[in-house]
Amino acid sequence: MAKAKSKAAGSANAKPALLSGGNPQIAKGYGDAPVQAYIAAMPGWKSEVGRRLDQLIMDAVPDVQKAVKWNSPFYGMEGEGWFLGIHCFARYIKVAFFRGLSLEPVPPVESRSKDTRYLHIHESDRLDEAQFVSWVKQASQLPGERM
Repeated sequence: MAKAKSKAAGSANAKPALLSGGNPQIAKGYGDAPVQAYIAAMPGWKSEVGRRLDQLIMDAVPDVQKAVKWNSPFYGMEGEGWFLGIHCFARYIKVAFFRGLSLEPVPPVESRSKDTRYLHIHESDRLDEAQFVSWVKQASQLPGERM
């Protein structure tokens, strides 16, 4: 029994594995804790940017719901679905606005999905926080994705 506890405690402190492309492998879960675990596991400069994005989202939409699904944080409104997701890639962070085509101005990166638009954040980029917050507020008022 003691060995099982010790082994479990050791694995709880282990850093999550990074999947190909540098995305943290985090267990599916609802609430702030799994999202914070994902952010903490984001490699290098991405973790600091992830913390800032999360804070901006929470400030813009205080009653936002959070989850980690498919190794990515999702943000949504209760009963309305998910309006935004974050995903790490080797060279950038991808922020997905699931109803991005309805936002003003439309986020810059197209998707294969008609309505989804992306914001890619690279290490050397300076995030336009005012624009990001505007998109978050707009997106939170639209019907979200049911996933």
